[in-house]
Amino acid sequence: MPDSIKPNRAIYDLDMLRTVVMVADCGSFTTAAARLHSTQSTVSQKVRRLEEMVGQQLLDRSNREVHPTDAGETLLGYARHLLAVSSQLTEAMSGGVTVTVRIGLPDDFVAGKTMQALAAFNRRNPTVKLEITGGLSRDLMSTYDRGELDLVLIKQRRHSREANACQPERIEWIDSAQYPCFAQDPIPLVTFPPRGLYRDDMIGAVEAMGRSWRIAFTSSSLAGIQEAVANGLGVSLLPSRVVTGGHRVLGAEQGFKPIKVFEAAIFHRPTADPMVMALAEILIGILRAEEE
Repeated sequence: MPDSIKPNRAIYDLDMLRTVVMVADCGSFTTAAARLHSTQSTVSQKVRRLEEMVGQQLLDRSNREVHPTDAGETLLGYARHLLAVSSQLTEAMSGGVTVTVRIGLPDDFVAGKTMQALAAFNRRNPTVKLEITGGLSRDLMSTYDRGELDLVLIKQRRHSREANACQPERIEWIDSAQYPCFAQDPIPLVTFPPRGLYRDDMIGAVEAMGRSWRIAFTSSSLAGIQEAVANGLGVSLLPSRVVTGGHRVLGAEQGFKPIKVFEAAIFHRPTADPMVMALAEILIGILRAEEE
């Protein structure tokens, strides 16, 4: 970006913000243009105009895939927030919906008491629109950091990141009740993908027992992990809330020590809407009830 370009105080155009967000998300001007039903030259022009407005380069075009610069990352966070607020305003003015709350939950919370509580909240507050996303904790946290979620409940190592509220996570070693495989050598393990929660701790614990291991099944789906263990594909480590009748809990008798290094953590921004705060209290109550 030339030094001669100086930022001005013009009001940011939402269409330009939407365009730069789409290019950053797609990593490509061509793909972004297709999704925006526009031309590549028009998309490029809008990004250029926005860069001239802020006086900084927002996207690094030097590689095949386009990436945001440091300044671009800063702008993207605000842009996502402004676009979300604009969407909420449109909904409110079109009748009924006063606020949209975007919630991220791990798969083991996307069921049962959590869904019942959120649905009951929605019935009590019909003007609140809930958008609930399920997924892996690391993905949810990345989405939250990009400003695309208002409230998240994730699992993390204790005290790894300061949260609005947290509760120790009770996890269990599980084997198949009908087709146990703990006695196999090497021990077959059923895990989430690399960098997924619990995976390294599983491997470390088995090695500390002097046992060899192999990865028998990998999935980012909680249901897939549950079914693989129940059907005898391997041993796994999961929250106690998702242990089923098809599982057998392993413990000290099999040489496993309790793993107490994880917590469920809730995050929302200090300036969050009161409805976000109210929903956070509901999630906190669910976590505390599990420990009673």
